[in-house]
Amino acid sequence: MDNNLDKLIKPELLKVKSYIPGKPIEEVKRELGLKEVTKLASNENAIGPSPKAIKAIAKDLDNIYQYPESNCFYLKQRLSKYLNVDSNQLIIGNGSDEIIVLVLRVFVKPSDKVIIADPTFLIYEIQSMVNGADLVKVPLKDFRHDIKQMKKAIDSNTKLVFIANPDNPTGTYLTNDEIDEFMQGLPDDLIVFFDEAYYEFAKDKEDYPDTLKFIDKKNVIITRTFSKSYGLAGLRVGYGITSNEIVSYMDKVREPFNVNRVAQVAATAALDDEEFLNRTLKFVHDGKLYLYKQFEKMGLEFIQSSTNFVLVNLKKDCDEISNKLLKKGIIIRNMKNWGLDNFIRITVGTKKQNKKFIKALSEIL
Repeated sequence: MDNNLDKLIKPELLKVKSYIPGKPIEEVKRELGLKEVTKLASNENAIGPSPKAIKAIAKDLDNIYQYPESNCFYLKQRLSKYLNVDSNQLIIGNGSDEIIVLVLRVFVKPSDKVIIADPTFLIYEIQSMVNGADLVKVPLKDFRHDIKQMKKAIDSNTKLVFIANPDNPTGTYLTNDEIDEFMQGLPDDLIVFFDEAYYEFAKDKEDYPDTLKFIDKKNVIITRTFSKSYGLAGLRVGYGITSNEIVSYMDKVREPFNVNRVAQVAATAALDDEEFLNRTLKFVHDGKLYLYKQFEKMGLEFIQSSTNFVLVNLKKDCDEISNKLLKKGIIIRNMKNWGLDNFIRITVGTKKQNKKFIKALSEIL
């Protein structure tokens, strides 16, 4: 039956390509009849979740029949102390992805210009197009945001600039000096969105920028997440730091109870798990060194990463390689959707997982 859906839906949606997440382990097992599958595709924490988060979840499970606090009071209080900001400068999201959606919903009207790097995190493009934005994509330079060209692209119609720092999928970051120069002389009616989902992996670098210093001076939004370094990806909880005025507008369009009770409890506890965070950072550092060494032995080019993943140039069609890896029970991220036809992205796994991947890749190549 022809129900004329084409005429009913927003015309912007006809141009949008859906986000394709990494395949879950269970699906690959079913499809290929495999008993053991290793997933190195979604930048999850391979050593698991924060133990303190797990204990907090277990303690609160009897209360899941109750709705969560809509305003995430206790998590905001803990984050306020952790970040040294007022709690009314915080907004909690169902993953930091939701905050991207909220910002666009509040501030971007059809034909407003939104500037992003190309390639970068795909949700910026997808959600900007859903909102009818005039999307401007500035090509990377040496696998880094070309921040000078992004600034040159700003005009009177520009409403929002997305900066992923460190970036996904490249793993590179912009320095303190680069960000300081970018922020000088920007229009007052421009919003700069710093996506710092991989902040914990880069924060100790001497030249990594402290973007919190801009919160009281510019229209700046900073997002971070508990999905990566704290190992809570399955609970979907992230947060934004901005002015209390911007938070008040985003709260108008935020769904009530958008962050579930278990996620709030786990994230609050995870912030106190400094031992786990330090163990994660060392684990990722050591894993990257192993992968770098193996890629060099194979003569493969890769990008030095400030995250928990590595972007690798196979110099061959990535569809072919990723499909062969899949048949060996290894899920990696095929970069074709990012326009990087010969690249794959590898999440740092355990020693066993990393060795299994390297062995399989060597055999295939």
